[in-house]
Amino acid sequence: MTQPAKVSMSPGAFVYRFRKTFEHGVVNAYYRDIIRPRILKTRPVRPSSTDGTCEIHVLTSAKDWLNLVWTLKTFYHFSGRNYGLCIHDDGTLTPEVLVVLRHHFPAARFILRSEADAEILAELARFPRCLEFRRTNTLAMKLFDFLHYLKTDRMLLIDSDILFFSEPAELLRRIDNPQYRFNSVNADVATSYTTEPAIVAERFGFQLKPLFNSGLGLIHRDSLRLDWIEEFLSLPDILGHSWRIEQTLFALCSFRYGAELLPEEYRVKLDGETRSSCKHYVGPIRHHMYGQGIPRLLRNGFLEAVSR
Repeated sequence: MTQPAKVSMSPGAFVYRFRKTFEHGVVNAYYRDIIRPRILKTRPVRPSSTDGTCEIHVLTSAKDWLNLVWTLKTFYHFSGRNYGLCIHDDGTLTPEVLVVLRHHFPAARFILRSEADAEILAELARFPRCLEFRRTNTLAMKLFDFLHYLKTDRMLLIDSDILFFSEPAELLRRIDNPQYRFNSVNADVATSYTTEPAIVAERFGFQLKPLFNSGLGLIHRDSLRLDWIEEFLSLPDILGHSWRIEQTLFALCSFRYGAELLPEEYRVKLDGETRSSCKHYVGPIRHHMYGQGIPRLLRNGFLEAVSR
């Protein structure tokens, strides 16, 4: 019988892996590597394909998909809503991961990068700046692909580094109110744009207000106009930062259309534990998602509730 090949690791590589695994402590590593996968033992979520109130759009990757399962399952559990769901592959999801995601969200639409490229690039042919941005920046998919595949007038943006702990009542109120006509997102920890508000005001005549974060919030279809985005991409230095540009374009479209921030409880904060209905675990505090957020959900009986 052929024995499996042994994988050798240099002492330096072993030390590096050890340090990366435990850089935030043993407890954090335990919840990240042992507890976090237990979400895959919970029952599937079956979002509606006919609820026209709103549709959730998410972009995920081979690195973030497991966190996304936590994000979506905590949202559906605590919100009690049945909004439709569209999951976009950034091009790195493996067939095995897609099988797992389809099992847990069997009614969701899945948009593969290989399929989306042909459709989106053809659609953007009339907008050369948009086309180049979509070709060169993966996060551009959050703008162009989400818009292209959106089936409702309202879209809920949710990044895969957010956990919900109770009903996000004000967010849901704004989504469900047909008279509410603003885009509405969580406030960032600091203003992170790739253009200056003074230049925007001078050239376009509206105020680019501070703190807009594109990780969580309500976006109206009518606010995402390709001709607007093409204009905005002509601003000086607009392409200056790879991950801020997508957020900047969402903010520009939103404040031109009409936008306001969600209340303080939704704001991105770099501290640890929170008593708010949800928390956005952005890069510098991603480890708190594992070491604090998931333990809080376990104490509240979340895994047991979604396993019945």
